[in-house]
Amino acid sequence: MPQNHLTLDDELERQLEAVRLQQGLETIDQAAEWLARRRLRKGVGNLTGRGRALYELRGRSG
Repeated sequence: MPQNHLTLDDELERQLEAVRLQQGLETIDQAAEWLARRRLRKGVGNLTGRGRALYELRGRSG
């Protein structure tokens, strides 16, 4: 699997560290991967409509 490297500024590093602690992960790399996977899952859910409410459509009578 190819490895991608992120250049972290101080703010991004602080955010990833917060995610790492919140999720109980060992490294900042794991936190970045966790966030990427979460975003992919949410994106797929939005594409497929999963989790959306369905409403009955009624035609006009008249």
